[in-house]
Amino acid sequence: MDSMKEDGLPLPAPQPGWALFLDFDGTLTELAPSPDAVVVDPAMPQVLAGLLEGLGGAVAVVSGRSLAEVDRLLGVVLPGAGVHGLELRTHRDAEIRPPAEAEGIAVIASVLTPLVEADPRLILETKPGAVALHYRRAPEREKECRAAMKAAVAGTTGIHVIDGKMVLEAKPDHVNKGYAIENLMQVPPFAGRVPVFAGDDRTDEDGFGVVRALKGVTIKIGPGLSRAEYRVASVEAFIDWLKEVASVLSDTG
Repeated sequence: MDSMKEDGLPLPAPQPGWALFLDFDGTLTELAPSPDAVVVDPAMPQVLAGLLEGLGGAVAVVSGRSLAEVDRLLGVVLPGAGVHGLELRTHRDAEIRPPAEAEGIAVIASVLTPLVEADPRLILETKPGAVALHYRRAPEREKECRAAMKAAVAGTTGIHVIDGKMVLEAKPDHVNKGYAIENLMQVPPFAGRVPVFAGDDRTDEDGFGVVRALKGVTIKIGPGLSRAEYRVASVEAFIDWLKEVASVLSDTG
């Protein structure tokens, strides 16, 4: 396994043979106090359209959010994976594959509901096949939230908890962002290209591992230990790089 490190190389020069996979929160948008409070750069739809054209359609979003939510926030429909791979859309006009584990997740959500209803600072985000407990607005309640999530998943099978940035997410244990990227890399227009994955959180490390195994490009946004090879300091700097990539590929296309 690739070692975790605090630094990385400057971002690489764009290549027309890339297949670009993009996390959403903390990568295409700054993190916000609640999932609905994120602000998307107004130029993002145009940038993504340029990337799609320059990379032959091989641009995907790989997010912990549902694809419907990402579509709404971005203002453009991309291939990709939602809910860490529980939703998969192989091309822009394809149907989203529904998760098979939604019933068990609904039970977990119902167990966590009283905790959240008692404290409006806590957020329970239900997704297709997964449920996330956000304590960003009440960090002092982390220990209680962890205990509540542990109790909620007790007795379930095939479910594990992802530990993100002030969020705990229960989801099927065989699915992650690496699983999603592996699946997308097997179908057009991604197959045969060099995968490039950019992300900022611990939940992106599975994707970094798969992309490095495929001899691709891995980009970490912001500080923290990561197995990603390349590093950029901020969301703003990464978006500036995406704009440059779109421009370069347009000029060479």
